[in-house]
Amino acid sequence: MKKTTTMKELEKLAVEARKMAYAPYSKYKVGAALLADDGNIYTGCNVENSSYGITICAERTAVAKAVSDGHRKFKAIAVATASSPPGPPCGICRQTLAEFSPDLDVILVNTRGEKRRTKLSKLYPDHFDARHLESAKRGRRK
Repeated sequence: MKKTTTMKELEKLAVEARKMAYAPYSKYKVGAALLADDGNIYTGCNVENSSYGITICAERTAVAKAVSDGHRKFKAIAVATASSPPGPPCGICRQTLAEFSPDLDVILVNTRGEKRRTKLSKLYPDHFDARHLESAKRGRRK
């Protein structure tokens, strides 16, 4: 956990977090740095497992660390990969991020210095959320 708000620092922390990734199966290492609304930054890396379904992505690792520390609102996330162009969060990660900050700033970087900035709402429009659950509850017949 570190206090800062610069996007450059967020990118750098994501690249550093990528180095900690455990990806012996896919070899696709990912690092993430998530900026909470109070300036705290939470990093994460992907942790694979031979039972692929229990693999956890870097973005969800960062979210879990932040949430377990009491944070629920986020300003930005940097995601670092080696792919060109830089790889975006997967669908599960997009849904997880949208749970807390649907209009999150997303910075995609790679190990070659390529960078792309976007919004989560652009990467993941019309996300599923609590409104859908509440609507379904109201629509049930008794």
